[in-house]
Amino acid sequence: MGARVELIPQLKDNYSFLIIDEQTRHAAVVDPAETGPVWARIEAEGLRLTHALLTHHHLDHVGGLSGLLARAPGLEVLSGDDPIEGVTRRLAHQEGFEIGATAGRALATPCHTRGHLSFLIDGALFCGDTLFVGGCGRFFEGDAAQMHAALNGVLAALPDETRVYCGHEYTLANLEFARRVDPHNLALRAKLDAAYALRRRGAPTIPSTLGEERAYNPFMRVMTPALRAATGEVAPVAVMAALRALKDRG
Repeated sequence: MGARVELIPQLKDNYSFLIIDEQTRHAAVVDPAETGPVWARIEAEGLRLTHALLTHHHLDHVGGLSGLLARAPGLEVLSGDDPIEGVTRRLAHQEGFEIGATAGRALATPCHTRGHLSFLIDGALFCGDTLFVGGCGRFFEGDAAQMHAALNGVLAALPDETRVYCGHEYTLANLEFARRVDPHNLALRAKLDAAYALRRRGAPTIPSTLGEERAYNPFMRVMTPALRAATGEVAPVAVMAALRALKDRG
């Protein structure tokens, strides 16, 4: 039967996700910023919350954890080596876990934070603040070499059809920046038009796919002539660093 994903808006522009194993009705929550909306969905669907999957330690990704621990005794809390109170199991790169009858694995994607993890579950990638639609996270605890390895090594090795569930609704700003540095990219223009149409309806722009991201996300295109020309750099890590500096300056 596989797993179903439900998106739960959190705070101003965050997303949390419920991963529901249809066979057992067990569920995992990814990055709960708030307790209330997550627990309301759990109760409404009659699910058993068994896992919390935390990509990293920032409060807008873990702020609802304590409330969920109080409501779901025995909750298994999985993360990397970021400092998060309540973690019951720290996962290494490629280490597996199960939500009911659904298997998942952790992917180490450090840079935004030192211990940032992404989770791959039934063809869906939950990548926190590493990969966004059309962008990537800030290099708070890492550097351009780590982000290049995470995006263009670890995540780029996954199939094109992998669905991308990221932690924020940053798509329009990301794609507008991408258009500045890659103005002749037709896939990017089409994606930007589609994203504006979705947001006008109040709909999320998530998920995308890794195949799409490779076509228009500048941080996954650091080896292309267009992005080398835009940054004046040639080496992929130098292009990554220059792109992030340009994006940070606005």
